[in-house]
Amino acid sequence: MKPIVGIIMGSDSDMQVMKEASDILYYFGVPHEVTIVSAHRTPDRLYNYAREAKDKGIRVIIAGAGGAAHLPGMAAALTSLPVIGVPVKSSGLSGIDSLYSIVQMPGGVPVATVAINGAKNAAILATQILAVSDEKLYSSLENYKKELEDFVMKKVEELEK
Repeated sequence: MKPIVGIIMGSDSDMQVMKEASDILYYFGVPHEVTIVSAHRTPDRLYNYAREAKDKGIRVIIAGAGGAAHLPGMAAALTSLPVIGVPVKSSGLSGIDSLYSIVQMPGGVPVATVAINGAKNAAILATQILAVSDEKLYSSLENYKKELEDFVMKKVEELEK
């Protein structure tokens, strides 16, 4: 099946965080691809990836980056597809630098931004975007949220015992 979500990251050191996005997309059965696209070291690759994504069938891009974290913003500048940015925790500033780089986009070039290392939520958000036009996927999300509720209620019961 052709991927409809693209997961991109600045380097393979981001994979530990971004794997959570892939795991969630697998859970929901959302076809996706994962690759490295560095905004600073491979700008032509970034340009080509973002410009060609829609024609390849990609409908949402999840972009994880640490440090200066230009990848999500540059991807959003190059495509009209929704881009979800994942600030990856860096050793220097604990991911605050990445968060600020991603969340402070200029008007007209939005990047939906999740928490530092929030790749799981990025994938859930991507799934929610896709579910707007996919009833089966929407139903799967409803079931997922019910499972979350059941998990918490089980913990409540255990605590009350």
